[in-house]
Amino acid sequence: MQWSTALSFSAWVLKDTASTATPPTPVMARNLLKNPAGEEQMEFWELTENGGSQWQVEEMPGDCGHGFGDDGVTKYFSTSFELCLKRQVVDLLAEGYAPDDLDAQPAVTVEDWYSGRTDSGCTYQLTVCLLDENEEILQEFKPESVTLDPDCDDCSWKQVNHTFSDYGPGLRLISFEHGGQDTKYWDGWFGVRVTGSSVIVEV
Repeated sequence: MQWSTALSFSAWVLKDTASTATPPTPVMARNLLKNPAGEEQMEFWELTENGGSQWQVEEMPGDCGHGFGDDGVTKYFSTSFELCLKRQVVDLLAEGYAPDDLDAQPAVTVEDWYSGRTDSGCTYQLTVCLLDENEEILQEFKPESVTLDPDCDDCSWKQVNHTFSDYGPGLRLISFEHGGQDTKYWDGWFGVRVTGSSVIVEV
């Protein structure tokens, strides 16, 4: 009788443990860009163009600059008098996404923030590409280059965003590249400022 009771108790413990076991953590929608706001200087970014005085990370709001609406964003990347571009390529399989989920063409949302200075004009550009495993472009978002002029624009922080859809199966990589330069060709960091970038796959 005692053995039967112990066996019943063990079975109950096993059943209870199984019912409360934590299921595998799914891949959640999250920002796939690393160091999007300069907290780790230029870490994780490939500097595809590094002209003039080169890229620099500065504290918000910076000289002749503007505050940012999110207190969690305290730094930004600043460009110079020649073209400065930086890039990250996100490997979606390495980030834990399953090929079948990616082939179902989930929405991919990208966002970026840019601003100018109150004493110098600047240009801003952004190119985001959805790529297959051979780095062939499935779909591209490349809006026209923007020019900010402090004489007719407050040059405050502006948002650009885009959601990709219907791009076909085969998505494996996402390339995100942005940057710009100033229009005065002044030595230093008078060009466009960028921060708060994000790439989110909605799986």
